[in-house]
Amino acid sequence: MIKNVDVVCDLSWGDTGKGKVSAYLAKTGDYNYVARWAGGNNAGHTVYVNKKKYKTHIIPSGVFYGVKSVIGPGCVINLKSFQEEIRYLADNGFKTSLVKVSPRAHVVTEDHIEIDKEKNGHLGTTKRGIAPCYSDKMARKGFLAKEVFDSKILFDTEKMKGDILCEGAQGFYLDVDWGNYPYVTSSTTLPYGACSLGFSPKKIRNIWGLAKAYDTRAGKDPFFEDMIDQDEENLDFLQEAGEEFGVTTGRKRLVNWLNLDLLLKAAIISGTTHIVVNKMDIFRQSKKYKLFWNKKLKTFADLESYKKFIFNTMFKNGIKNIIFSSNKYRV
Repeated sequence: MIKNVDVVCDLSWGDTGKGKVSAYLAKTGDYNYVARWAGGNNAGHTVYVNKKKYKTHIIPSGVFYGVKSVIGPGCVINLKSFQEEIRYLADNGFKTSLVKVSPRAHVVTEDHIEIDKEKNGHLGTTKRGIAPCYSDKMARKGFLAKEVFDSKILFDTEKMKGDILCEGAQGFYLDVDWGNYPYVTSSTTLPYGACSLGFSPKKIRNIWGLAKAYDTRAGKDPFFEDMIDQDEENLDFLQEAGEEFGVTTGRKRLVNWLNLDLLLKAAIISGTTHIVVNKMDIFRQSKKYKLFWNKKLKTFADLESYKKFIFNTMFKNGIKNIIFSSNKYRV
C-alpha cells in the first residue's frame, strides 16, 4: 500500500534543476520508488553524483542512489533511446535492474519521429516523435510497452508500496493545457498528472516546485520572446555563465529576468508546498538584480533585497518553504 507521495515539478518552462532536487531527495533513503509520470526522451535531467555529472532523459533519478525507478503509464518511450540510456548507466556502474517500465506506457516508433520532423518543426519541438506518439495513443492506435519490452523490465505501478517520489518533466508553462498553445509539450506536467501512476491525490504530501533566479526557455515561444528585455546585456552573461543549453537537444536557451507573476500563479495552481529557486550563484555574478512584478520590471539594489522580495511574496500567498539554492551539487 502506498503511504505518502512527494512530487517534484517545474514552475516555469523547464530546465530548472528537477533532476538535482529529485536526486537529492532520493539520496535521503526515504523513498521506496522514484517514478516518472509523463513525457519521453524529450526531457533531460542533469544529476551530480560525487561531483561527477550524469545525464538522463527518461529514466528517473532514483537509479543513481539504489532506488527502484519506474517509468509510468503516462510516459512514451523510444526503445532504442531507452536501451542506450540503460547501457550508459550500466557502463557508469549503476544498477539498471532497478529500472522498471509500466506495461501501459506507449512506444515511440521511427514513424513517429519522421512525422515529428516533417510536421512540427515550426513549433520548436525536440523532434523526438513525442507528439505523434501521444496522438496515436489518443486515437487508440498506439503500441503499448508490454507489446515491445522484455517482460523482466515491466512493472505495474499500482503495485508500488511505501513512500513514492514522483519526478516531473518539462515545466508548468509547457503543459498542454497551461502553456502557450501550440508552443507546448504533449503531456500533463502539473502534479495532478502524477496520479496517473495509480494513487489517489489524497496521498500527496509535499509538492516541490522548481524555479531559477532568472527565466529560461528552450525552443520557440512568441510569448516568451516578446517578454525579453532586449536592451539588457546581462541576460547574455546569464546565458553563458549559467551554461543555458538544453540537456536533450543542446539548443541555446532564451534568457530573461524572472517573471514573479507567472511563478506565483504556477505555484498556487500546482499546490506547491516547497519552492526551490536554483542558480542563485550564477545570478549573483550578474551584479544586476531584476524581476517582473505586476507586469513591470522591478530593480533591486542587491541580491538580499531581491531574495527577500521573493520570499515575502510567496509567504504572503501561503507558501512557507522557500529555498534559495546556490550549489549545483546539492540543494
